[in-house]
Amino acid sequence: MAAHVLARAGDHPSKTALAILGADATQDWSYGQITAAIRGAATGLLNTGLTAGERVLLRLGNTPDFPIAFLACIAVGLIPVPTSSQLTTAEITAMAAGLSPKAIIAGSGITLPDHAAPVIDTATFESFYTLPPADFVMGDPNRAAYIIYTSGTSGTPRGVIHAHRAIWARRMMHDGWYGLTPQDRVLHAGAFNWTYTLGTGLMDPWTLGATALIPEAGTPAEFLTALMRAHQATIFAAAPGVYRQMLKSKIAAIPTLRHGLSAGEKLPDTTRDAWTHATGTPIFEAYGMSECSTFISGSPTTPADAGSLGAPQPGRPVALLAPDGSSSDHGQIAVHKSDAGLMLGYFDAPDETANRFSAEWFLTGDIGHRLPSGAIRYQGRVDDMMNAGGYRVSPIEVETALALHPDVHEAAAVALPIKADVTVIAAFYTSADVIEEDELAAHCATHLARYKAPRLFIRKDVLPRGANNKLLRRALRSQWETENGQT
Repeated sequence: MAAHVLARAGDHPSKTALAILGADATQDWSYGQITAAIRGAATGLLNTGLTAGERVLLRLGNTPDFPIAFLACIAVGLIPVPTSSQLTTAEITAMAAGLSPKAIIAGSGITLPDHAAPVIDTATFESFYTLPPADFVMGDPNRAAYIIYTSGTSGTPRGVIHAHRAIWARRMMHDGWYGLTPQDRVLHAGAFNWTYTLGTGLMDPWTLGATALIPEAGTPAEFLTALMRAHQATIFAAAPGVYRQMLKSKIAAIPTLRHGLSAGEKLPDTTRDAWTHATGTPIFEAYGMSECSTFISGSPTTPADAGSLGAPQPGRPVALLAPDGSSSDHGQIAVHKSDAGLMLGYFDAPDETANRFSAEWFLTGDIGHRLPSGAIRYQGRVDDMMNAGGYRVSPIEVETALALHPDVHEAAAVALPIKADVTVIAAFYTSADVIEEDELAAHCATHLARYKAPRLFIRKDVLPRGANNKLLRRALRSQWETENGQT
């Protein structure tokens, strides 16, 4: 995978591969520099005694160290595990306990797990950049390359194992979604620890020899258009929430911009229309998930039908499965197990892996409807999984954290549409008396990453349950929508 991503680096070694865009200064990395740093870091990691196949936990902020560490590990057969810097000590400790990493690469101020693995701090890691370059370790494309974590339906975050071959599936996105060329300058608004940023914002542009532009950590959304103009961005990528934030301010013309890209959650039509009106450029949306990147999208050559996700990218085997497992025009969106971008499985969870497959198909848990053009319209979730700013969040994980509060008797987490374009996680709870929202928010901040924490807290006398005592989260949502005039 790493050799594939850097294969074009030698074509123009002085060309900018990565630029970190700050308000006052820009940090540029040429293809020659970034390649030397990745391969030198790979040598340094091997010199610490790490060997191919061992897992390395990445606890890094939104700095160049993150992609360098990610690809350095992959280059020599180590298995990097990128994680969100927002995770609490308890969350990352639980993750590390199951993962058993052999080393942790950590940035200053990032929470660390209570774990025996040695920590490589950023000063030490950056000292590796000037070491002699390691040779790429080539091998079976079906072997594990990296692990990312996503919330499972059990409420416990699951490690998703991706193979080296996953980079081949990303080639389908170059034309099937991005319209990407070697001359492009792609500005991605996400953090490095998000796979959307690592893939769309870095690995894919580098694969073609294009330039990746990443705003420095903490850049306000209203500054992004100015950065695009100043650095002549041709493609902009972000989650829908970033587009919404940007549209709160007047957007001046961006002469070089051809189009935007959106993924992570459903893009509201109102946001798409407002962006096109403000900039004169379209947004091409893609649908995917941690287990299979993106595989349905619109593109400059094949725009999505109105109200649809787009069509399966060329070469991606996608079906809609009826409850009996037959192919249909309405059913659960499924990806054939032969797809190069599909995960190898969940880490140390063979039963959960098996449960996501039906015969030859991986089941996404999302319902779609195929239009006459072949485009697919999203119809909602099979289960109750929530989406918060592009991250899938299990309600069970949120409810478990809430239940630790001594005054909470029962809890239910539900995604609620507070505006036409905005959905937030809400916590319904039962208790003897109303609990102050600030108290509940502080409690959740102790036990949950910020993106998982509820934004609304609603007390109920009782939570609805079915005949089998199953919590009826959808009934709570419907009741709330009725009471608040959302239906």
